[in-house]
Amino acid sequence: MHLVQIANAGQRRVALVREPNLALLRDVDTVLALAGRALAEERPLTAVVDGLQSSDLLSYDDVYEGRSPWKLLPPIDCPADPQRVSVSGTGLTHLGSARDRQAMHVAPTAQEEAQMTDSMRMFEWGRQGGRPAEGQAGIAPEWFYKGDGSAVRGSFAALEIPGHAEDGGEEAEVAAIYLIADDGTPWRVGMTTGNEFSDHVFERRNYLNLAASKLRTCSIGPELVVGAGFDDVSGRVRIYRGGEVLWDKEIRTGEQNMCHSLANLEHHHFKFANHRQPGSVHIHFMGADCLSYGEGVRLEAGDVTEIQFENFGRALRNVILKHEPLTAPVRVRPMQ
Repeated sequence: MHLVQIANAGQRRVALVREPNLALLRDVDTVLALAGRALAEERPLTAVVDGLQSSDLLSYDDVYEGRSPWKLLPPIDCPADPQRVSVSGTGLTHLGSARDRQAMHVAPTAQEEAQMTDSMRMFEWGRQGGRPAEGQAGIAPEWFYKGDGSAVRGSFAALEIPGHAEDGGEEAEVAAIYLIADDGTPWRVGMTTGNEFSDHVFERRNYLNLAASKLRTCSIGPELVVGAGFDDVSGRVRIYRGGEVLWDKEIRTGEQNMCHSLANLEHHHFKFANHRQPGSVHIHFMGADCLSYGEGVRLEAGDVTEIQFENFGRALRNVILKHEPLTAPVRVRPMQ
């Protein structure tokens, strides 16, 4: 089941994707309210959606291609209180090209261990201990914070390179969406296509810059997939410049392509009590298989990123917006 959120001059609706149409739902105007209703009624989300379908249809092509007054929103948000939404992610999770190397099948020697960077050491730990047996916790992955809900953009919105940044680069990922119930239980609402977007130039200077390199806009959508499979997910990411394809890459995500299981990633995110606050929403990026920066591409203003995963609906597209360089420090005014 695929859901989208759309808006038109202050009106909002939730719609079920029934290609080539969008079927509008009754009585709810946000996916958050829809998920909250499912928890309150103790019913599957799919059953609640089935009961709210109306006969009102919109052309998905018209909405997606900008011919309709209805515009796509991120598939989850909290417009009244963006701080209710926490955006985070895990890195060093994907095997990527290293899966074909013999080194991935044997433990490193003591000499190899000593020569490893911190990144490769953490990756190796994940390869060895990130897929624990059922009911057990494995080793913790890398974790980072991206901001609150104000950092999240939908399909066709701009991803911003702020004036203080050195760069901005796409990271094509699947993001999982969670809602915390009144008793503190995390519920996975669904999964969606994501562009985690970060400053790789700044991070490359020193790995300790990772935290700050992640604090910028990101995008998800356009569709929230309820009950999404996450075993082996194929996809493609493209960068367009001047209407032409600048970079094009097949990508893979899902548990078969990762050194951490989904259950292990979720445990290590929600083991923290402050991540289980009732009513809070979590958008958590699951890591990238590859990125254009690693192949020498530097995104410029006006470039368009396009990410699409099989069985995750239509492509997530965003244009790059670059702000003027920050030339003066931010001043803090003391209270008198």
